[in-house]
Amino acid sequence: MEVSEQVVEPARPLLHVRMVLLLTMIVTAMASFYLLLSVVPLYGSTYGTGVAGMSTATMMLGTVLVELIAPAVLSRLGPRTSILIGVGLLGVPALALTITLDGVAGLVLLLVVCLARGGGLGIVVVAGAALAAELAPAGRRTESIGLYGLASAVPSIVALPLGLWAVPQIGYVTLFIAAAVVAVPALFAAAGLPSTTTTPERHAGVASALLVGGLARPAIVFAATTLAAGVCVTFLPLAVPADQRHWAAAGLFAQSIATPLARWWAGRYGDRVGAGRLLWPALIASAVGIAALCWTGSPVAVIAGMCVFGIGFGVAQNVTLALMYERVPREQYGRASALWNLAFDGGMGLGAAGFGTVVAFSGYPGAFAITAAAVFAALFPALLDLRRK
Repeated sequence: MEVSEQVVEPARPLLHVRMVLLLTMIVTAMASFYLLLSVVPLYGSTYGTGVAGMSTATMMLGTVLVELIAPAVLSRLGPRTSILIGVGLLGVPALALTITLDGVAGLVLLLVVCLARGGGLGIVVVAGAALAAELAPAGRRTESIGLYGLASAVPSIVALPLGLWAVPQIGYVTLFIAAAVVAVPALFAAAGLPSTTTTPERHAGVASALLVGGLARPAIVFAATTLAAGVCVTFLPLAVPADQRHWAAAGLFAQSIATPLARWWAGRYGDRVGAGRLLWPALIASAVGIAALCWTGSPVAVIAGMCVFGIGFGVAQNVTLALMYERVPREQYGRASALWNLAFDGGMGLGAAGFGTVVAFSGYPGAFAITAAAVFAALFPALLDLRRK
């Protein structure tokens, strides 16, 4: 009797060639982004304190606007071309900042560059996240998305404080060129990515999601923490004494380490106790951390405050997204993800713009206190959400 042999295909590894290219792309693209995230507001402050907030707000505006149309762009052009365009918008405009213009012309150039880089970020994060799910081996999609999320967070740990440290060492012009050069490997990596994808559009029905309380409440709570994050990355370097800006870099470094670690911990612990139970502690930690920045003359307050804020911010990232995923069927994950991303980018932009206005009247200590109060006020929808889950 003949025994038929069944050929079993070997399981596809998580880190296959295209996944490695995707991870290389997101690490280098985000390094270019984070390298200038706090540097551009510092540079813009030469036009006035309000311009620092305008620069971050304009960049986040570009991100939000492009995120709304990114699914259509992705569907029409495919992931490879979309990411190439996005990376190009992150890197090339940075070179324009090497052009010295005075007055209104210089201000307009700065804001146009911020708008373009924000748009590039919007394309990269939408297309990159879609590909992370698309390229995952069977049964390992969550693991693939988690790996992608970790890779996108790593550059903030190094590039964000490095940019502030490098300004007095090498100057703005060299740093702007460096940000463009760092994006070049992302272009080469993107060239090897798939030209098509079967991933559904991720941002369909975003506006209607705002009418669903189970989605809107976590989004509002998360936006309160991202508002504070936008304030920190934009104004902390300006708020500390000029001769102590290295402490601002140290504080941002502490936050950039604490946030992904807290997000990872919340993912593991939240599965045991329920994600909703971690929401209000995350808000309290975020508010306390921001309140500590009222004492920007104290290195201990700056570093400890940013570390505590980073813990709260990281937990809030994981918990709010987990809650939103729990409340929609699998086919609507894209809508929940879109709302979460809009809360992230919109909150950062509003925080930067609003803080710049408030600080003109209250000074930095008062403005940080008001920001902490705004985060603390988000406890109301958080506790309401816990009751109505």
